[in-house]
Amino acid sequence: MKLFLGLTLMLFCMSSCEKTLTIQPDSLTPVLVVDGSIETNQPPVIILSTSLNYFSKISPDILSASQVHNARVVISDGVRSHQLKEYIQPVGNGYTISYYTIDSSNLASLIIGEPGKSYQLTIDAMGRQYIAVTRIPVLAKKVDSLWWKKALAIADSNKAMLMAKVTDPPGYGNYIRYYTKVNTGAFLPGANSVFDDQIVDGSTYEIQVDQGINRNDPPRFEDYGFFNKGDTVTIKFTNIDKPTYDFWRTLEYSYQSIGNPFSSPATIINNVKGALGAFCGYSVQYKTLIIPK
Repeated sequence: MKLFLGLTLMLFCMSSCEKTLTIQPDSLTPVLVVDGSIETNQPPVIILSTSLNYFSKISPDILSASQVHNARVVISDGVRSHQLKEYIQPVGNGYTISYYTIDSSNLASLIIGEPGKSYQLTIDAMGRQYIAVTRIPVLAKKVDSLWWKKALAIADSNKAMLMAKVTDPPGYGNYIRYYTKVNTGAFLPGANSVFDDQIVDGSTYEIQVDQGINRNDPPRFEDYGFFNKGDTVTIKFTNIDKPTYDFWRTLEYSYQSIGNPFSSPATIINNVKGALGAFCGYSVQYKTLIIPK
């Protein structure tokens, strides 16, 4: 009888503590989103847009309307400054994409990416100014060689693994991001595309290189990471600075944890004060391997 009364009292207390919560997400003012990069021997390319509300429906019209036009975008290497020009490129079905890069009418102040240099990006848009700084590291960590192995873990005998030998120089702080291109396709980053050298510092090691993915059309789980025999594979191996590493690391973690109720909330670390996104510098190495049929 005492046990019955105790259970009844406990259930009553639990039910009396319940409360209906109504969560109303904030409808925030749009924020500038920066997708900017500068690579070795390449001009800067900056894409500007505005953020969308969490529950916004994504459509070509909405994405097109989110582009930021007529911004003043200036890049400086500490000696020269160059105001970038906005270009509008048709992408089909009446839609266009806007981006900012070098002004071909002002080549006297042209800035092209160089290893070991830092660059400041200044953007005047949406009634305020935004500043970001990035650095193109010297290409210190490199891929020595590529080869392939048969993918023994799966039934499809046409699948192959791409292997790489990589040399990391002594001293912590060598960060990388990689992409792969198959045949004439685009360069795509791996699902986990950025790495530090906490474990491999000062060593030469062998590692499997997963095929890059289109995050809008991810591969089947059983196919992830593998290439096909007959593919021509090019790896784009980049050295990056710590802020670029932090941005992509936290962004990829956020992407992978979407829909996971047990994951911790992720804060994406950017380097553009007052805006979202990042301005990233890349020191680039390319290597190609033809996987025989």
